[in-house]
Amino acid sequence: MADPVQRILVTGAHGFIGRNLTVRCGEGSRITVIPFGRGDDPARLPALMAEADAIIHLAGENRPKDEASFDRVNAGLTRTLCDAVRSAVAGSSRRIPLILASSIQAERDNPYGRSKLAAEEAVKALAEETGNPAVIFRLPGVFGKWCRPNYNSVVATFCHNIARGLPIQINDPDARLRLVYIDDVVTALIAAVENAAKGVSFGTVTPEYEITLDELAVQIRAFAASRETLVTERTGTGLVRALHATYLSYLPVEDFSYKVPQYADPRGVFVEMLKTPDCGQFSFFTAHPGVTRGGHYHHSKTEKFLVIRGEALFRFRHLLTGEHVELRTSGAEAQIVETVPGWSHDITNIGTDEMIVMLWANEIFDRARPDTIPSKV
Repeated sequence: MADPVQRILVTGAHGFIGRNLTVRCGEGSRITVIPFGRGDDPARLPALMAEADAIIHLAGENRPKDEASFDRVNAGLTRTLCDAVRSAVAGSSRRIPLILASSIQAERDNPYGRSKLAAEEAVKALAEETGNPAVIFRLPGVFGKWCRPNYNSVVATFCHNIARGLPIQINDPDARLRLVYIDDVVTALIAAVENAAKGVSFGTVTPEYEITLDELAVQIRAFAASRETLVTERTGTGLVRALHATYLSYLPVEDFSYKVPQYADPRGVFVEMLKTPDCGQFSFFTAHPGVTRGGHYHHSKTEKFLVIRGEALFRFRHLLTGEHVELRTSGAEAQIVETVPGWSHDITNIGTDEMIVMLWANEIFDRARPDTIPSKV
């Protein structure tokens, strides 16, 4: 039997975390979001509560025009929400798990921190009085797509400005940031709804990252520079992966594409697409009918060729034994041909149309040490 649909009341649904959460919930059929946003009347909460199976309370104020708004929104709205839960569960076995997005600032004695701590205390009181499940997340800085730049996220500001060639300001290069990525936050919030137990508990988002302001700026600038150098950062895992995705989300639409150098001669063209720090580079080349490319060997360098279009003849000659090998492949089949150290090799277009070949080499071409020695096959 399929799991019942969870109807989650999300306050702050139109904010940074709320938008990401709403999109994630909409990707399946298990969760329906009941949105409550800035400008909505808190008097509607009891009616919305009647429809909700759980609550994720994201609404908050962090840069008000007057400090009184901290208490009015962060603490006051939370108290109103808790009162609505009390009324909804009173005299029944019904429970409405309440997930609160608080802040590590709750540990600090400042107006914002005190208002977040007051919100936590309201949620704790509700859980202790009623046994209603409650999970409190003290979030550090959250970053990712759709966060408002030049507001309260330095990651968003750096990504937005660097992507546009605008200056950034760093007052203390060594200041350390504690960060969590939006995808991980959303995953943790949904899991908290599904696993909330009676009473109050504190949730965590993992992984949590630390980086200095200077390191953050250097990393984001490296993403921008990679379009010129073609050398990508190590964007496959961890903080660099998350920062890279975030940086790209701030690109202006006119910068969704960029040109790379194209080297042409009578044989065809050669284009380098992407280089890596330690896993080689990707490129492609073309060859007109009858044209032969290559005619060299490598001591250590290796390559993988994939013919995308056309017909190709690969020839190999062993440098010591003189043994010859020939391989034919075409764009009609997905077949990789590898070059082998110690064998001279070339590739000839034996078709009637232009040949297009994708190429990966295990190292970036170094003109000072090319490891590419001319040798006829």
